[in-house]
Amino acid sequence: MPAHSDIETTIEPSVSEDTADAPSRRRRLEPDERRAQILSCAIDMFGERPYAAVSTAELAQRAGVARGLINHYFGNKRDLYLAVVRRMVTLPRPEKMVVPDGSTRDRVDASVSWLLDTISEHGSTWVKVTGHEGVGDDPEVQRILDEADYAAADRMVTMMGLSDSLHSGELRALVRCYGGLVKAAGREWIVRGSLTREQVHHLLADALLTLVTDTFPKVDAGH
Repeated sequence: MPAHSDIETTIEPSVSEDTADAPSRRRRLEPDERRAQILSCAIDMFGERPYAAVSTAELAQRAGVARGLINHYFGNKRDLYLAVVRRMVTLPRPEKMVVPDGSTRDRVDASVSWLLDTISEHGSTWVKVTGHEGVGDDPEVQRILDEADYAAADRMVTMMGLSDSLHSGELRALVRCYGGLVKAAGREWIVRGSLTREQVHHLLADALLTLVTDTFPKVDAGH
């Protein structure tokens, strides 16, 4: 499922943008803008090809920056990939979230639409990073994804209007399990093209509605 904190931290440059290998025609950008430009290109490249096939030299060329700036802003390639993973699973800030109202089905449909909008923003890159494609069994990647799962579950419970449930911890755990279905459905839709967005919406909405109206009351009754 789509992390809860933004990683776009400003780092003041200690190297000059006017390096010898930087073309004179390059427009001078502010540090935040330059960093965002590099990250955007990295998101595209890690979505297009395997981790091992992405080179920082080619990334620098595509982003129109000196290669040293990539190291300056992000460190090595693994550090850059971690930044991409964080960006892929970063949710909008809570204050920007619109909590839906209406019937339970209305809330479910709105929540699933929000999920699919979040996934589709970067499509194949989101599928790859949440599916552990890239640097392999990396504990830092796993930590980022685990934090994202917890944050996304919290957000979904809030959107369903159930955050004050007596046993919402169990509900959040069920929603985290539901996250596995979200990731699998995202792959079928975005990578394999075996399902349309509308079909994925029906699948996820029906599953979430069952989870909230049928499964959770059974778990809650156990208390």
